[in-house]
Amino acid sequence: MQRRTRLGIGGLTLLGVCLMAWFVSPAVALARFEALASRPLLFGAVVLAVAIVRPVCAWPTLLLSIGVGYAYGLAGLPLALTALVITSLPPYWFGASTTGDGRLTTAGQTLLAETGGVRGMTAARLFPLPSDAVSVAAGAVGVRLRPYLAGTALGELPWAILGVIVGRSVDHLTTGELSGAVDPWLLAGMTAVAVLLLAGPCYRLLSTEQSMELPSTE
Repeated sequence: MQRRTRLGIGGLTLLGVCLMAWFVSPAVALARFEALASRPLLFGAVVLAVAIVRPVCAWPTLLLSIGVGYAYGLAGLPLALTALVITSLPPYWFGASTTGDGRLTTAGQTLLAETGGVRGMTAARLFPLPSDAVSVAAGAVGVRLRPYLAGTALGELPWAILGVIVGRSVDHLTTGELSGAVDPWLLAGMTAVAVLLLAGPCYRLLSTEQSMELPSTE
């Protein structure tokens, strides 16, 4: 795919996401979740359907697990985790379709080769980064589907647990009640785990590069 074509597709997609985010706010989604919370089977089906279209609306992924926690409590954790994995697939496939040969892509592929797909994806998901950006990047650097799914499930598990606990503890699903729901100490802990997962591979890469740059003594 030519560079101009990739840029055009990316620009149109970004424009569509911005428009959907403007017209359909997270507050609307939360209101719908709350209205369906008393109908468990229908609610579960709606959550999975929303997980597919959520990237187009640019809603935070945490809304899915919060809604599940509100309706099912802790018993909804498997559904919340499934929804978080499903919602990561559209941006992943988009990234895979627009991959190129730039420096960032090459650097990502080098790191991927050292860390492995599962370990790299787990670490990336633990960082407090935009989920869709991580998904697009994974597709662009060529993470295979199975490692991608496994690493996403492992890395999203703490986020799913957090969302379910928050949803279980609130009386109403409103954006005002959910603001500040993420504890900074929890974010720091997850970031520390992600850094530890990447420390070894990054050290080996740096050591290899330095050894290649050393002048020969022969």
